[in-house]
Amino acid sequence: MEIGTKSSIKLTETSSKGYLLPFILIVSLFFLWGMAHNLNGVLIPHLKKACQLNNSQSALVDTSVFFAYFIMALPAGYVLRKWGYKLSIIIGLVTFSVGAFLFIPAADHRMYELFLLALFIIGCGLALLETAANPYAAVLGKPEAATHRLNLAASFNGLAAMVAPVVGTTFILSGRSYSETELAAMSESNRLAYLLHEASSVKMPYLILSLILLVVALVFLFVKLPEIQGEKKEGEKAQNSGLFAVLRHKHLSFSVIAQFFYVGAQVCVTSFFIRMAQQGAGVDEKTAGYFLGVYGLLFMGGRFVGTLLLRYTTAQRLLAIYAVCCAVLAAVAISGTGMVILYALGGLGFFMSIMFPTIFSLGIAGLGNETKQASSWLIMSIVGGAVFPFLTGMLIDAANDNTKIGYSVPLTCYLVILWFALNGYKPAKT
Repeated sequence: MEIGTKSSIKLTETSSKGYLLPFILIVSLFFLWGMAHNLNGVLIPHLKKACQLNNSQSALVDTSVFFAYFIMALPAGYVLRKWGYKLSIIIGLVTFSVGAFLFIPAADHRMYELFLLALFIIGCGLALLETAANPYAAVLGKPEAATHRLNLAASFNGLAAMVAPVVGTTFILSGRSYSETELAAMSESNRLAYLLHEASSVKMPYLILSLILLVVALVFLFVKLPEIQGEKKEGEKAQNSGLFAVLRHKHLSFSVIAQFFYVGAQVCVTSFFIRMAQQGAGVDEKTAGYFLGVYGLLFMGGRFVGTLLLRYTTAQRLLAIYAVCCAVLAAVAISGTGMVILYALGGLGFFMSIMFPTIFSLGIAGLGNETKQASSWLIMSIVGGAVFPFLTGMLIDAANDNTKIGYSVPLTCYLVILWFALNGYKPAKT
């Protein structure tokens, strides 16, 4: 069944006039979780320096966040089914806020384990938000416009991909780096003072983020959201709406796999972007951070362009074209030198932009009252962001800190996404 076919999801409110404010609020969630994810691209090299880590250890930033998705996806689905979209979103926002606040004591004690716990809590909040907001955005309006609507909402996730690196580079990165030899030559007190100063720069940005999240949670508390109800298809058995039973839909199962590889690819690219820019293009830390912001700008632009292009082509065809472009650009980044590497990485931002919402909408197409269960599996697949960056870090460490070798991991992921766009998206014939 294609995206354009009629969905068996309806809204409790019959008039579309009441959809605008809820959709705007949902869009704000896409921006907020985009801020959390895209700050990690700055946070990883920063904590690597502040806490004196190797590449695989620093990649645990991603592992902590995205492993939380895996742990929380099923509970989030349960919360969503039992209490609905509004309460799920509020709980997610408060949880996200608590995790952001924990950055303050983590920085005060320069305790990497506490940073990881804070990031895990943030990931739990994000899992709740995404489990609720992605399907809500998809069905908050006409069914035939689901992919268009989800890509439009996700465009503001792309806006965060531009804003977060600029904020992080400006307020977190100091631009000061010392080699191991230089650090060893410092007195113990000067070395400790430098490392504590580096760690403390994360406190203000994450405190502000924590307070904003609480304000948004209050807004959701007092605003009425139309609840989505599922309609059972004719002849559908009750047991078929179970969480595991939903995987009988072949296109959903394959979309979960594709999403696993996509998130892994995206997180690998952003997590090692600054290191890649420093090593491959020879730019300094601050410049690399601002180029990560340019990557985010292209990511946002790709979302808007992709949303426009979906008016003229099918979701699966556009996904296939973008997957091919990403594979080529990843190969250029691996084999290129100088600024060519940065141009290739920026291009990856543009062409990865539509992948998450497009895979998501293809995966839930035609699932009716099983959409919430399907959403849980698609959110669980985000655990790819925990697995692939850690593997990439290990590969880079094994290659004597050669970051370019690590980009063979996202290259492989793009080939899996291409297969899904060509064949895996197709629902089984009934």
